[in-house]
Amino acid sequence: MSSSYNHELQIALLAVQRATLLTKRVFHEKAKGTASKDDKSPVTIGDFGAQALIISALRHNFPKDEIVAEEEASALRENEGLRSQIWELVQTTKLEDPAAEDQLGGSIKSESALLNIIDQGNSKGGSQGRIWAIDPIDGTKGFLRGGQYAVCLALLVDGDVKVGVLGCPNLPVDDSVLLDTKIGQDQSDDEGKGVLFGAVLGQGATSRPLGRGKLQDSTHISMKEIEDVKQATFCESVEAGHSSQDDSAKIAQQLGITKPSVRMDSQAKYGSIARGAGDLYMRLPVRKDYQEKIWDHAAGDLIVREVGGEVTDTEGSRLDFSIGRTLAANKGVIAAPKAIHRQVIDVVKSVLAAK
Repeated sequence: MSSSYNHELQIALLAVQRATLLTKRVFHEKAKGTASKDDKSPVTIGDFGAQALIISALRHNFPKDEIVAEEEASALRENEGLRSQIWELVQTTKLEDPAAEDQLGGSIKSESALLNIIDQGNSKGGSQGRIWAIDPIDGTKGFLRGGQYAVCLALLVDGDVKVGVLGCPNLPVDDSVLLDTKIGQDQSDDEGKGVLFGAVLGQGATSRPLGRGKLQDSTHISMKEIEDVKQATFCESVEAGHSSQDDSAKIAQQLGITKPSVRMDSQAKYGSIARGAGDLYMRLPVRKDYQEKIWDHAAGDLIVREVGGEVTDTEGSRLDFSIGRTLAANKGVIAAPKAIHRQVIDVVKSVLAAK
């Protein structure tokens, strides 16, 4: 097989695009207007459905590869009502271009096959072989509130990320639109929204509009050149339980950043800074024992690095995806243009050391 990973990228892009058709249906049919996170059923339906569609496409094209994914199907085996909703969605979600749908292997054949496919995301990860990492809906609260979420897929080979794809249905298609503080809420997948980011190690990164059939034309993206960190726009998680917002504020103050932070869910933050809509992404540890999941960062990590950015933990070490299902060797994430990354890390270390 060619080492260029062009086929892997093509399948990953189409698989994520098809999965976003399902997540958008779930949002409009089941989640829109959901006021409480207590009602998790729309997210559950979207997670299971998107994971099933992606794993089905991977199994058709790369039957020997391992897969790391969030969900397993035991709950569906015990809940006929939930299972039937997901089965109906999966059966009726197809790419509108028959050739593209055929590349993904077409529909899942039966309800029992659906359950077996979902359960195939049980790899332990590690440093050997080809392993796909899937996050079917990254940013579940963003999904529910109509903010930002992403469908994420990455290929790791011997622990190194080779292919990364992010489908972000609620981001603007236009790469030149800068982030503002409203991007994390009251968004939609209306006309002019929906971006598909892709990258292969050593080949740069692209964005293209999310479509309904074959892939749309792509554009190469790049980070915004920034020499003075004071001018930076920085992103962080909406949820204080995911990243220490107090520490972020102190770091921004010490760096001289005066713009308010942009709070948004999911790996859409990686895609946004990769195309120059923002500049920094800080995810700071909230507790010592927390370990980030590899599927929450693998695709975004590659996309940012392929456009000239640096992605490390708060100590300045590269993220290590070779250990298992988590980033056990890393604490937090700092993504920034190379020109200012070291300066940001120095301030991050100082602030966290003073705690």
